[in-house]
Amino acid sequence: MDEIFEQLLHLSARTETLIAAYDGHDRLRYANSAFRSVYFIEPDETPLWPDLMRRNFELRRGTVIQTSNFDEWLRSTQSRRGKIGYRAFETDLCDGRWFWMTEAVQKNGWMLCIASDITSLRAHGRTVRQDRDQAIKASYTDELTGVANRRFVMARVDDMLAAAQHGNNGCLAVFDIDNFKHINDRLGHHAGDVVLRDFAHRIHQNVRRNDCFGRVGGEEFLLVMPATGPEDAIAMVECMLTVIRFSRPLPESPDFSYTCSAGIAAPSDSASDLYRRADQALYAAKLSGRDRVRAA
Repeated sequence: MDEIFEQLLHLSARTETLIAAYDGHDRLRYANSAFRSVYFIEPDETPLWPDLMRRNFELRRGTVIQTSNFDEWLRSTQSRRGKIGYRAFETDLCDGRWFWMTEAVQKNGWMLCIASDITSLRAHGRTVRQDRDQAIKASYTDELTGVANRRFVMARVDDMLAAAQHGNNGCLAVFDIDNFKHINDRLGHHAGDVVLRDFAHRIHQNVRRNDCFGRVGGEEFLLVMPATGPEDAIAMVECMLTVIRFSRPLPESPDFSYTCSAGIAAPSDSASDLYRRADQALYAAKLSGRDRVRAA
């Protein structure tokens, strides 16, 4: 087996095809020389994917990222990255080349990325395909907060329920910002929008790559946590609530703070039943004083 592995490493080092592997925390664990060359990664570097993308964006190299706000782009992209078992897409480089990239994700979160240079292929219809990809991205993204929307999150709930039938457990968390109507009434809808964006940003920073976090409407958000037991899910969500508790998102009101409540449920027969039980747990958290998590 070791000999086979050595041969695979030798072959991947010699190919012009880009090959890389990221772990469940999105840290680069292996990349062949072709991949490192394209994305400007030193031989001994193992960067996190967000750090790599930020560095290349600032230096105007690597992947073409058409945005004036990198953090918004990153939040939107991470909301979809690694959430499904396999995806394929085109990606442009700042030097004019373009690649066909595939991402395959294992249950433990490790991701294999393979990319082939397709610059020389006929580019007819490329603009149409890129417009299509942008439209698909927009259809899965919440416009205000930049995280995944209800459509994308509920599809991941279905994926988790399907996996649960094969013995892979998971949990769903429903978040609701406490007293949000009061925030809107007292400080205005602009402040309410700032709070929503702040909440999405701070929770998203603490979401594992295999998890899926998104806004499903108003001040309500969902977090899908595949292969996660209730105890671990509760511990994770409690840490997230602590992060929110210390946030001060309004510069014009430096003393303003807010909290959120959460309800957690483990998979059941249907997405609607799972959502209902998590929502009931959320209601219990609200009744018991808010700013806490309860499990169904």
